[in-house]
Amino acid sequence: MEQKNAINKPAARPATAAAPQGEAKGGSSSLFAVFAIILAFIVSVIVFIFVLGDGSHFQGGNHDNNPLPGDYFGVVYKGGPVVPVLITMFLCVIIFSIERALTLGRAKGSKSIESFVRTIRQKLNVNDITGAIATCDQQKGSVANVVKAGLVKYQEMARERHMEKDQKVLAIQKEIEESTALELPMLEKNLVIISTLASIATLVGLIGTVLGMIKAFSALAQGGAPDAVGLANGISEALINTALGISTSALAIVAYNYFTSKIDELTYSIDEAGFSIIQTFSAQHGATEHHNTTV
Repeated sequence: MEQKNAINKPAARPATAAAPQGEAKGGSSSLFAVFAIILAFIVSVIVFIFVLGDGSHFQGGNHDNNPLPGDYFGVVYKGGPVVPVLITMFLCVIIFSIERALTLGRAKGSKSIESFVRTIRQKLNVNDITGAIATCDQQKGSVANVVKAGLVKYQEMARERHMEKDQKVLAIQKEIEESTALELPMLEKNLVIISTLASIATLVGLIGTVLGMIKAFSALAQGGAPDAVGLANGISEALINTALGISTSALAIVAYNYFTSKIDELTYSIDEAGFSIIQTFSAQHGATEHHNTTV
């Protein structure tokens, strides 16, 4: 009878329902990325046309003329149609950097990671597993979720009387690895967008540079006196696109490296806490337990 009851596990149903929940999170994150990119492009076009291209920034009130001396809005507008694309990339770097900062802040939890791991190790040293779990509940975040999963498995294996010690240790280690595999993708979400922007922003800027230089040489190639206005506009377009592309790429590289280092720090904390859990279990349950199951 006990074996029959053990087969019908009600906990199996929530496990199958967890997959759609994870897919919903991933889907909502993808929708956010698409919405953020579209919104950034719309804002960039509006800024380019109605702010940078306003007649007050140009001689004679016409954006076809040269910009007023010292008016950088007009200078940026002269970068041409590639400027809205570069502004979109710049805004995307800002948006996704803020989003990653908020996500990693929640993943870290309410307190310092170093303090949290130190407290967990202190609780494990005195075999206070319940207190360690309570600390995870207070900390919250991805690191605390992984550590709590390992601690819950620790308690389960401590009550288990029909498994070898090595099997128990492997079960705890597997639980920590599975929990880590569930948490890490959310930490790295949208980082690929930042890394992609870091790569292509300079290339898009170079496209604008080439288009600007084509305009400049076209002005020089005209018969008679060269078109000074066309030459100046072409050079401005080339330099503005180069500057915007390099600036966006540099910002994206800095953001990507910063968030990657933060994720590595969280991963290291998870590994450190997981090692402490396994080491404590091995020390506290050093002897292999053998039990005869007789009726």
